[in-house]
Amino acid sequence: MYAFQYHRPGNLGEAATLLGKIGDGKALAGGQTLIAAMKLRLAQPSDLVDLGGIAELSGIRADGDALVIGALTRHADVAASADVKKRIPALAHLAGCIGDRQVRAVGTLGGSIANNDPAADYPAGVLGLGATVVTSQRSLTADEFFTGMYETALKPGELIKSVSFPAPKRAGYAKFANPASRFALIGVFVSQAANGAVRVAVTGAGNGVFRSAELEKALAANFTPDAAGAVKVQASNCNGDIHASAEYRAHLVSVMAKRAVAAALG
Repeated sequence: MYAFQYHRPGNLGEAATLLGKIGDGKALAGGQTLIAAMKLRLAQPSDLVDLGGIAELSGIRADGDALVIGALTRHADVAASADVKKRIPALAHLAGCIGDRQVRAVGTLGGSIANNDPAADYPAGVLGLGATVVTSQRSLTADEFFTGMYETALKPGELIKSVSFPAPKRAGYAKFANPASRFALIGVFVSQAANGAVRVAVTGAGNGVFRSAELEKALAANFTPDAAGAVKVQASNCNGDIHASAEYRAHLVSVMAKRAVAAALG
C-alpha cells in the first residue's frame, strides 16, 4: 500500500469541500473494494476522505410509498430491516446475498453503486426498481446514474447522500453466485409497479448493469416464470471469461429471470 493522507470530516459539506480541493483523493465508505485495491497497489489515492463520521448518510426511513436508504447504510442493516422486509422484501433478500457476513457488516449501499462493479448486486436492485439516487448536488434516476463499467454520472466531488426506492407491487431477485467471490455470475432483478409497468435489470452479464428490453416486453404481457424462461437472450450481449462463456451467461439470464419472477409471485 502506498502512503496517503487520511481525513475524517464531520459533515457532508466538509467532505465535499475536501474532495473538491484534492485532485487525486477518494471517498471512503465501506472500503470493501478501495482498500483491497490499495493493498494490491492497484489504486494510489493521495488522500482518503472517510465518510464514516457523517451521521446524516446512514439510516432507513419511509417517505410516502418509497423507502429512502442512506448511502452509508450497511448491507446487513438493509437485510435485517423490518421496513425493507415489509415494503420491498426483494431488496432485503438482495442485501442478504451480498458477499459474506463480514462484507455485509461493513459494505455500504452508496459505496457499492458508486463503484458500479459489473457483477455487483445493488446496481441491479437500484436499476430494477427504478430508484432515484440523491447526491450532494442533484437527483439522478437509476437510468441516468449507471453509465458503464465502473462508471457513473457522479461528478468530481459529488457524493451520494441516499437512494429512494419506490415500493413496487411485487419484485424478486435471483442470483447465480461465483462460489469464491460471491459476486453475481448472473443476477436478475424483476419488478412490477402498481400500474403494471415491468423493469428487469441484469448484473454480471455485460460491461455493467443493464435493463433487458426483451424480458420487460415479455413480462409486461404475461408476468409468469414461463414467460421469462421463454426469452432467449443473445450471447452477443454477454461477456465471456474464465468463469463462464458468453453463451452460458446468456442462458443463465433467462434462468435467473424465471426464478426472480417466481420469487416475486411468492
